[in-house]
Amino acid sequence: MELNFLTAISPLDGRYRHKVDELDLYFSEFGLIRYRLMVEIEYFIALCEIPLPQLIDFKKDNFKVLRSIYEDFDLTDAEKIKEREKITNHDVKAIEYFLKERFFQSGWGKWSEFIHFGLTSQDINNTAIPLSIKDALINVYFPVLYELRETLATFADEWKDIPMLARTHGQPATPTRLGKEIEVFIARIDGQTKYFGQISYSAKFGGATGNFNAHKAAYPDIDWISFANNFVNEELGLQRSHPTTQIEHYDNLAALFDNMRRINVILIDMARDFWSYISMDYFRQKIKKGEIGSSAMPHKVNPIDFENGEGNLGYANAIFEHLSMKLPISRLQRDLTDSTVLRNIGVPIGHSLIAFNSLLKGLNKLIVNTNKINSDLDNNWAVVAEAIQTILRREGYPKPYETLLDLTRTNQKITHESITNFIENLDLSDEVKAELKAITPFNYTGF
Repeated sequence: MELNFLTAISPLDGRYRHKVDELDLYFSEFGLIRYRLMVEIEYFIALCEIPLPQLIDFKKDNFKVLRSIYEDFDLTDAEKIKEREKITNHDVKAIEYFLKERFFQSGWGKWSEFIHFGLTSQDINNTAIPLSIKDALINVYFPVLYELRETLATFADEWKDIPMLARTHGQPATPTRLGKEIEVFIARIDGQTKYFGQISYSAKFGGATGNFNAHKAAYPDIDWISFANNFVNEELGLQRSHPTTQIEHYDNLAALFDNMRRINVILIDMARDFWSYISMDYFRQKIKKGEIGSSAMPHKVNPIDFENGEGNLGYANAIFEHLSMKLPISRLQRDLTDSTVLRNIGVPIGHSLIAFNSLLKGLNKLIVNTNKINSDLDNNWAVVAEAIQTILRREGYPKPYETLLDLTRTNQKITHESITNFIENLDLSDEVKAELKAITPFNYTGF
């Protein structure tokens, strides 16, 4: 059977493929090979720039042709590398041999042994992977997260003056405003996104066990540490870790994943709140012609976008947590457990993106039901008891809290009329009574 979305095992490559196909360039096998090629080629060019004595006659005019190997990289090239990997049983070595073949085809054979010169596979992997993550976040992840944040900001402004009954422990509580409750999530998202700029995209580059042993043996007079710092920090735009073992520490990568996980937790909290507001009929949802909410109940318009978002965020976080817990741990100078785990970085990012877009879809379906919101406020006059007892404290009234407790803890419904009668019977000036009577569930919303 031909492989397509119906036969894919992972929903990211099946049902949700069209929602995450932008991540192909960064987290697919094709994307990983391309980033590895880029590092190999840029490293060779950097060796020419030293220059190493054996590379002094490699013409700079060739750099453009060299870079075109990864700039114009296509599936045919990738398939050639994968065929070679079947022989080598080593993915990075297959890329090295592919490049050497291209060198001979271009008449550059005498310089081919300086491809991957002195390096170990992790010098390539631990630069290619953070590069792909950095590019994916800048080009795909951040724009969608920002769009979600700005959509919330639009609604927060649009709904800023809508009073709403708050609920603490699920019970009616001091009124709030709908827009302000949206602002809470914006502030939380902003509080976490600021950390992205503080987390370095770290890379390891230093030979078999991080000490440039082979480089120093071949060219002892070259300051290889300065070379590597410049190559990784300036040419690749990453931050070189030093000292290291054979692999990157992954501590900053773990911090990055933890940061993304915290954002997802905030969005799970938000999705559940909107789900609850919809269930309370504070929001209705726009109906799309032809859509079905239930196979049995025709009337239903389910909050599926918020549910889909919550589910994908939860799954993403399970993977983020494993990545951040596992990657910084490696036996002695290196074991291979990070290799297979690193290939799954695109999975939680993909599920996060699906969630972001689901939440966006859900938000854009919402219609505020002010009739229901106002009805709940009007049916819960007891919530102004806090305001009344606080003003009574100000006035030196004896036992104000207990006085309101007696009023509100009866089995009788507290209404506008019963509150008015209660105030009228208090031993207070007419001015203070008028002040108390002016307080309603609709205007007792604070700042």
